[in-house]
Amino acid sequence: MIAFFIDADNLCAPSWVEEAFHKLEVGEGRVAVRRAYGSAEKLKGLADVLRSRHIRPFVNLALSKNTTDVALAVDAMDLSYQTPRPTVIAVGSGDADFVPLVLRLRERGFRMVCVSEQGKMAPEAVHAYDHVILVGQEHAVEAPQSPAAELQKLEPPPAKPPAARTVAKKVPAKKAVAKKAPAKKVAAKKAKPAAKKSVGDAAGKVTVAQILNAASSLRAGQPQSLGEVVKLLHDAKLLGKNATSTKLFKKFPFHFELLPPKQPNQIRYIPSP
Repeated sequence: MIAFFIDADNLCAPSWVEEAFHKLEVGEGRVAVRRAYGSAEKLKGLADVLRSRHIRPFVNLALSKNTTDVALAVDAMDLSYQTPRPTVIAVGSGDADFVPLVLRLRERGFRMVCVSEQGKMAPEAVHAYDHVILVGQEHAVEAPQSPAAELQKLEPPPAKPPAARTVAKKVPAKKAVAKKAPAKKVAAKKAKPAAKKSVGDAAGKVTVAQILNAASSLRAGQPQSLGEVVKLLHDAKLLGKNATSTKLFKKFPFHFELLPPKQPNQIRYIPSP
C-alpha cells in the first residue's frame, strides 16, 4: 500500500500533482492513501485535481507561522502505526524540514519517496529518501551553436592543390563561392542578436503593478509560493519561458522579498508604508 502526503504550500500546481500521481503509479504502484495539506487558498487552487484524483484535503489553521509541515508529519507518523500499514510513504515536498520525519520512518522499514518540483529540492534532503521524483520539468531547449561553428559550416571545403594547379578555369568559380561566404557570415551575425533579444525582453518592462495584478494574493503581504507566483506570471505573459524569476524580483528590492535568500521558494510583497 502506498500513502501520498502532499504539502500543498509547496507542490501547489495542479499539473505537478497530476504528474506526481502518474509517476508514482508507474514506478511504485497504486496510491491508496491520498492527502493534501495546506491553506484554504492553496487547496482551492488544487480543487480540480483533488476531485479528479480523489485526494482528501486537510485545511491548515491560518496562523502567523506556517504549520502545514507539522500537520503533515503528525498524520504520517499516525498512519505508520495503523493496521494495515503502508509499505511506501511519499512526501510531496522537497523541503529539508521533513528530513527528521523521513529518517524516522526509514528506520521503521518504510520505503520513502520524495516528489518535488524541479529546482525546489533541497540538496541536503536528497539522500534521506530512497527515491526522488521531480515534476514540472520544462523541455530542454536545444542550445544554439557557436558563431564559429556556424561559420565553419559556411566555409567552402579547401581545394586540393593538384586540382587548383591543373584546372586553371575553375579558379574563378572558387573565388565566386568564397565571395558568397562573407554574405552568409554577416547574415548569421545579424540573426544572432535578434535571437538574444527574444529571451527575457519582457522582464525589463514588467512593473510592480503588473505583477500584483497577475498574482493578487501577494497584496496581503504574506509569503507566497514562488512556484505558484511564477506560474501566474507565465500565464500573464509577464515572464518569458527561459527567464529567471528571481532576477525579475531582485529588480524591485523595496517591493519584494525572496525567502530564504540563498535558495528561495517563497516570495513576499512589501507594501508601501
